[in-house]
Amino acid sequence: MADKVRWGVLGTAKIALTKVIPAMQQSECCEIVAIASRDFAKADESAERLQIPKAYGTYEELLADDSIEAVYIPLPNHLHAPWTIKAAEAGKHVLCEKPIALNVAEARTLISVRNRTGVRIQEAFMVRTHPQWRETHRLIHSGEIGSLRSITGFFSYFNPDPTNIRNQLELGGGALMDIGCYPITISRFMYETEPRRVLGLIERDAENGTDTLTTAVLDFPNGHSTFTCSTRLAPFQRMIFHGTEGRIEVLIPFNAPHDHPTEILLNDETIEFPICDQYEIQGTLFSRAIRENREQEIPLEDAINNMNVIDAVFRSATTNQWEEPQKGT
Repeated sequence: MADKVRWGVLGTAKIALTKVIPAMQQSECCEIVAIASRDFAKADESAERLQIPKAYGTYEELLADDSIEAVYIPLPNHLHAPWTIKAAEAGKHVLCEKPIALNVAEARTLISVRNRTGVRIQEAFMVRTHPQWRETHRLIHSGEIGSLRSITGFFSYFNPDPTNIRNQLELGGGALMDIGCYPITISRFMYETEPRRVLGLIERDAENGTDTLTTAVLDFPNGHSTFTCSTRLAPFQRMIFHGTEGRIEVLIPFNAPHDHPTEILLNDETIEFPICDQYEIQGTLFSRAIRENREQEIPLEDAINNMNVIDAVFRSATTNQWEEPQKGT
C-alpha cells in the first residue's frame, strides 16, 4: 500500500514498545508517526529508540495532531473506553487493547460514539487473524472433526506483584479481564454464535480483590466450552476442540511467536504455519479497512458480545448459579 495509514500510539506500555509497534513498523500499510506519554521523557526516549518521528508529553497533544489518522491504545484497562471515546471524537480511528471496556454498559457507549463520529473502532484481539486460527476455523467448519461439541482451554501465568496493574482491581485487573477474554472470544468465533448461559467459579486475592483463579462453563446452542485462567499458576496455554470424529489442538494459542513457526494438531497430524507476526497482521488488516473504506475484520459489535459473556461470568460467580449474557449491542 503506497499510502500508509499514519498511526499514533497513546502510552508506552511494554506490549506497545516490544511487540505492537515493532510489528506495525514492518507492515506495508502502517506508519507509526507519533507516540505520547504523560511523562514526556518516556515518550521521547521511546520515540528515539523506535525511530518514531514525534513524541508528545500528553495524550491530548497527540490527538490534536491532524497528520495522525488512527491511534493504538495500550493503556490500562480502566482507560480504554475513555480514551477510545476521546480519540474517536478527535476524528481518529481506534485500535484499542482488550478488553475494550470494564463492563458491557461502558462498552456499549462506544457504539454510539462510532456511529456519531464515523470512525472505525476495533478491539485488539490479534489472535483472531493469525493463520493458525483462520485454519482451525476452516477445518472445523469444513467438517474435518465432525460436529464440534466441546472446547477446553487453559491460560495462566504467575504474577503476585501488588503494584502490577493486572493485580489492581480498580484498574480492571484480574485473570478473567486480562487473559480469560481470549478463550471466550475464540469459543464464540468457533461456534459462530453466543452462549445461552454461563457458569463461573472465581477465587479472589485476599489483599487486592482481583480474580486469581477463574473457571467458566459456556453453554452454546451446539456445544460446550470450558476454560480456566489464572494469574497465580505456572505459565501455560492450550486450546482443544473436540468433535464427533476428531480433535484439533492449538499448541500456542495466544502468545504465538513471531520468530518461529507455529503448529496445530489435527488428530495425530501436525500442521505447521510459516513464521508471521500476529500484531503485524492485525495492524495491516485494520489499516486496509481504513484505507479501502470497508468493514474491518472484527467489528465493534463483537467486542460488546464478548463483554456480555465476561460480565455474565462475574455475575455467576456472585450468584452461584447460571447466568444469561445480555443480548445484543
